[in-house]
Amino acid sequence: MILDIYKDSLEYSAKDLKTLLILGVTYFLSFLFLPIFLIYGYSYRVTKISVEGMINGNDPLPEFDNVIDMFVDGIKVVLTYFVYCLIPFLIFMLFAIVASAIGGYGESVLMGIGSIVTIVAFVCAYLMSMFGVANMANYDGSLKKAFDYKEIIEIIKSIGVARCIAAYLGLAVICFAIWIVVFLLLLFVFGFFGIFTGSLGFDMAAGGIFAAGFLISYFVMLFIVGPYTMIMQSRATGLLYNLH
Repeated sequence: MILDIYKDSLEYSAKDLKTLLILGVTYFLSFLFLPIFLIYGYSYRVTKISVEGMINGNDPLPEFDNVIDMFVDGIKVVLTYFVYCLIPFLIFMLFAIVASAIGGYGESVLMGIGSIVTIVAFVCAYLMSMFGVANMANYDGSLKKAFDYKEIIEIIKSIGVARCIAAYLGLAVICFAIWIVVFLLLLFVFGFFGIFTGSLGFDMAAGGIFAAGFLISYFVMLFIVGPYTMIMQSRATGLLYNLH
């Protein structure tokens, strides 16, 4: 079933190049800060469609419209992530403060324990935040449902904690592999032409080809690969949520 989710998410994310490019422009403008909420708002729409759909159900990509609503949804998603991720951060800070007060060998031991506890807390917070957003989408954008801890924990338990963790680890590996493969492929192509041009004695042209390769690789990652993997993760979250 998890492999079916991966397959569906990979295919779903490639449905519309125009949408990827629009998201890519939004990524490019994210240094202005406000477009970040549009990115998360669109991610929420993908999750909502996935929660309401099914694996291999031929669901369409959501439209990039009604930007005010998308912006508000993005704020809700960011707030959800922030609150959940704040918990492991506070746990680590508590350990750090106590360890600093103890000092000596005890400080190192306590910080070691604190690091382990923080990692476990972060994994739990990550799962809670992802399913919190999906639960919010399932209840028509109710922010309260994103923090319905009892219901979210029951959903995760019904799917299987180990299954959820494995699904997201696999998803992270797939996304990382996509980034690496595309980047190396582009560098190989431009590197080949650069070396070939240089071997003909056109050193300046070869240098230009290498520079163009890095520049084009950057824009491909920003305008296509980044949005693609974002949509893929959001799609997978919605479909995984439906397994409960």
